[in-house]
Amino acid sequence: QNMVMSFRVSDLQMLLGFVGRSKSGLKHELVTRALQLVQFDCSPEVFKKIKELYETRYNKKGSDVAQPPAPHRAEALALHSSYDRGSAVPRTLPAASIDYPALYGKYLNGLGRLPPKVAKPEVRLVKLPFYTTLDELLKPTELVPQNNEKLQESPCIFALTPRQVELIRNSRELQPGVKSVQVVLRICYTDTSSPQEDQYPPNIAVKVNHSYCSVPGYYPSNKPGVEPKRPCRPINLTHLMYLSAATNRITVTWGNYGKSYSVGLYLVRQMTSAELLQRLKTIGIKHPELCKALVKEKLRLDPDSEIATTGVRVSLICPLVKMRLSVPCRAETCAHLQCFDAVFYLQMNEKKPTWMCPVCDKPAPYDQLIIDGLLSKILTECEDADEIEYLVDGSWCPIRAEKERSCSPQCPILVLGDVGSFPELGTSGFTSSCPMPGSSDVNGLLATPNGTGENGKAPADVVDLTLDSSSSEEDEEEDEEEDDDDEGPQPKRRCSYEKGLVSAC
Repeated sequence: QNMVMSFRVSDLQMLLGFVGRSKSGLKHELVTRALQLVQFDCSPEVFKKIKELYETRYNKKGSDVAQPPAPHRAEALALHSSYDRGSAVPRTLPAASIDYPALYGKYLNGLGRLPPKVAKPEVRLVKLPFYTTLDELLKPTELVPQNNEKLQESPCIFALTPRQVELIRNSRELQPGVKSVQVVLRICYTDTSSPQEDQYPPNIAVKVNHSYCSVPGYYPSNKPGVEPKRPCRPINLTHLMYLSAATNRITVTWGNYGKSYSVGLYLVRQMTSAELLQRLKTIGIKHPELCKALVKEKLRLDPDSEIATTGVRVSLICPLVKMRLSVPCRAETCAHLQCFDAVFYLQMNEKKPTWMCPVCDKPAPYDQLIIDGLLSKILTECEDADEIEYLVDGSWCPIRAEKERSCSPQCPILVLGDVGSFPELGTSGFTSSCPMPGSSDVNGLLATPNGTGENGKAPADVVDLTLDSSSSEEDEEEDEEEDDDDEGPQPKRRCSYEKGLVSAC
């Protein structure tokens, strides 16, 4: 690294050209690329080339007499091939047309035949809807253990360009101290078969310029015996970096337990759920006629089916928050017509990204979401129903909830009176407050306030339903005996019912 840091621009360009890397840019950009090469892809041939350039530079400084450059040393990178197959005549080409990857597999500098450089498939990371990549600062590079220790450290050195610094400084704040344009670190498994999701290695720690960066913690688990999960997201390093041309040093500490991981650095712009919703409204609306054709296709008669489907019901309530839909949305890969609310779906995934459909529990990524134009139109036209039914011809009809039936009983209602207030009635101090079935006059059967008829005597049609016939006859005999003794009427035992309306059936 010290050798590389002492190189001039021409030395750096020769080194980067030797390995087929871009040699354009300012000096600090060339230094960054060369240091990354030393840290992550330093083969014996590359190391020998660095040493050769270093010795050549300082031997020139130490000699008084200018010596001609050694053959195949200074001119090695100016030649497309010093010794081509079947020909010993060197061939000089303009620098702009040099095919540096073709240098591999040729005889260079008398070192013998270099091993052919095979283009290995690169590790790819999945695209994240809430992050728009602006620049790739470091391609996904494998974390290689340096010894047999379980805890490993992997350093990385890079510098931001003036344009990147301006993008960060001029970006708006998502919240105090958090810029929308960020430098993020992403870690995943070293697997080239498919795009990889973010995955942290065990015992991860990230240090940026001598300060540790916070890493998302674990989600608490309420289930016994279930390990808590960790949300693996891009790690924002911006607040700890030098927003200048100074070199930034990032050190990733990780646990070496057999699995291979790769890290990458990216300049991104973080989006909000409101911005994603606006983008979805701009490019993701499906025309009502296309949605109608989909309904017809769903309800098309199947000749092999014994049951004919004449309609399908769709709720206008979001299954996520149990509220009426505002922006009906579903994944284009979903087989159902039921929608969920895009507003709440994006807000939920902004806090905890899962991108799973709440209806069928299958993947519903952002780039597959559509807004149902037909259901959006129905929501504006049907405001008094929470459910509709699609018919086979693509039309629809609202399904309104049936009004609750009257809870008033159809049998006679008895008004309970206070026994103490009507001693002459005894326990029969309650009268019918509604007519018997078949009667049309209600008011004619209501008892007077004092429980007596017009002539001051108890109505003859009042019946005490709390007593049977035998007890009623005994009570009448007791009343006659008490009248003969000239004693005042004794109150009878109280009815166990409270005042109010009680069904007689």
